[in-house]
Amino acid sequence: MELALVNGRTLTGHGFEDGVAVVVRDGLIVGLVDARDPCLNTMARHDLQGSLLAPGFVDCQVNGGGGVLFNDAPNVDTIRRIGAAHAQFGTTGFLPTLISDDAEVMRAAIEAVDQAIAQGVPGVFGIHLEGPYLAPDRRGIHNAAKFHIPQAADITLAASLQNGCTLLTLAPERVDDASIRALIAQGVIVAAGHTAADYARTRHALDAGVRGFTHLFNAMTPLQSREPGVVGAALEDRSSWCGLIVDGFHVHPAVLRIALASKPQGKLFLVTDAMPPVGSDSDTFELNGETITCRDGRCVNAKGTLAGSSLDMAGAVRNTVAQGGIALAEALRMASTYPADFIGLSGSHGRIAAGCAADFVVLDDSLHVRETWIGGVRVYRA
Repeated sequence: MELALVNGRTLTGHGFEDGVAVVVRDGLIVGLVDARDPCLNTMARHDLQGSLLAPGFVDCQVNGGGGVLFNDAPNVDTIRRIGAAHAQFGTTGFLPTLISDDAEVMRAAIEAVDQAIAQGVPGVFGIHLEGPYLAPDRRGIHNAAKFHIPQAADITLAASLQNGCTLLTLAPERVDDASIRALIAQGVIVAAGHTAADYARTRHALDAGVRGFTHLFNAMTPLQSREPGVVGAALEDRSSWCGLIVDGFHVHPAVLRIALASKPQGKLFLVTDAMPPVGSDSDTFELNGETITCRDGRCVNAKGTLAGSSLDMAGAVRNTVAQGGIALAEALRMASTYPADFIGLSGSHGRIAAGCAADFVVLDDSLHVRETWIGGVRVYRA
């Protein structure tokens, strides 16, 4: 049966449109039609009551949620719980993200994502391996004891996911161009992050196929007058994508605005870098034997080092509008269209258009989530 979502302010490729009905069948959008079209008389209708209808959010960096951390229990149940927690905040597609760990934990995480996709766990697009090929000097909260230079067996492991996409964050100075090319040849999307590389090395890595940068500005060499660093290379490059954690702690509002002015439209996207407190009543969790405390949205260890975030994607959109000085439509695309493009899903996700997945977020005027739909099924209602 076809279902028509009506009476919404729908974000399409032309901006917000009124008087448009979105027709859904078998988990896909089959068309956008005039709300007065007689064909709608034969369909079931869902009245959005004037709410905003946007493409479902896509989050490429989700460490945890719902009180669980992917590293602690890399299995299907953990993935399902994380996905359900983030669906409350409009996320319809995500990459469970593994913080630097041992090979056996990486293998378990990859197998769990394969199983989750095979079982149809809603919203799982693949996996993000954040490390362990990172720079000790830019480790952030990662355990540097897990870091090493990848060998052939590591590349094989990193590329072993059978379903969905694999995003791998690495430090370009720790991985040679031949290894980067080998990863890309096996279908891995490579991003630079947690890196002490200089500008020249970063440019070489981009030439080798690095597609983007993980949490731009954080845990990487900064832009300076005589050494542009990783940040300078990222802002200068017109082709690469950059993720941003817009929680008010990782990136200053002025720095956010500089990034928006520097990169071409469509090349900046929002991530949460979310930890277990998202969608949970708990404000503490354990990571690498340390207690991480989250207060007022800021997650830190005892030394004050940022340890991911308690940010959700709807909150990231609100913050981007408030701090970035950009239109709501653009902020919503930074949470949906652009991350989908980054991981190669431009033809199927991140858009309200015929042929795309029926993944939606319904928002009120204050940009809080009223409903979340994945594959034409409502999975959350406020």
